Amino acid sequence: METVGRLRLVGAGQEPVELRRTLASHGVAMLAPQRVDLERWTLETTLVVDGGACTLRVRPSGRHAVVETENPPVDPAARRRLLAAARHVLRLDEDLSPFYDLVAGDPALGWSVTGAGRMLRSPTVFEDVVKTICTTNCAWSATVRMTDALVGELGAVSPDGRRAFPTPAAMAEAGAGFYQEVARAGYRGAYLRALATDVAEGRLDLEALTDSALPDEEVERRLLALPGVGPYAAAHVMLISLGRYRRLILDSWTRPTYAKLHGRAATDRTIERRFRRYGRYAGLAFWLSLTRDWVSEGDRG
Repeated sequence: METVGRLRLVGAGQEPVELRRTLASHGVAMLAPQRVDLERWTLETTLVVDGGACTLRVRPSGRHAVVETENPPVDPAARRRLLAAARHVLRLDEDLSPFYDLVAGDPALGWSVTGAGRMLRSPTVFEDVVKTICTTNCAWSATVRMTDALVGELGAVSPDGRRAFPTPAAMAEAGAGFYQEVARAGYRGAYLRALATDVAEGRLDLEALTDSALPDEEVERRLLALPGVGPYAAAHVMLISLGRYRRLILDSWTRPTYAKLHGRAATDRTIERRFRRYGRYAGLAFWLSLTRDWVSEGDRG
């Protein structure tokens, strides 16, 4: 691996960023083509680039993230695009300082102000929506199987043999048999094909959901209109991909985890009421309260 460049581990508001917390921020971050090593605290991901695909590795070095690749482009503009892609995936362009101001001194969440709460995201909203649909109503092993098949069979190949996440066109061109027999996506297969076809043919622009001028309610409405996306999936995409943190992810993992931490189960309405004081960061506060122990205090960096 050769170095493409270095990224300062600070957010858009010059707030600190804990790279380890970002890499371990949520389970979907571990799905192909992303590979997170929680011992060396490195990220490898394969991206679609002009003419094919390219694998990047991100590793910590003090207060920087070093971005490396096996075949660094000679063109300076191409190098800048790779660094911009890494910055986007690490969410370094987001300002979480208002959240840190809100929770500074908070007995439950004050620990997060050293740089937690940044969600690792995919290069595109499309990829995060597809992966989220693959998490619905199934075991995690099924999610891994589906995303591995999408990447392994349909993704562009990089010089090192690894594959990127498939483009909407590649997913749209795959036949129904692929989704049923190879990916074994079940009822989700029709949803994934329809979604990919709409994006590939220009009827749907998921990347437009990143427009900060859109209110949360409109973003949620557009997500809920997508095939295979319900309230859980919409909240999930808003949290991990779009940086909209008001909605709580309430599902078969978060509910029992919350009950275990608090000694008893609570209704969704009760949980939402308890986190209402965090305003537009209620969903992020809820998620951090459940995942604090995913990184030990000694691992923080």
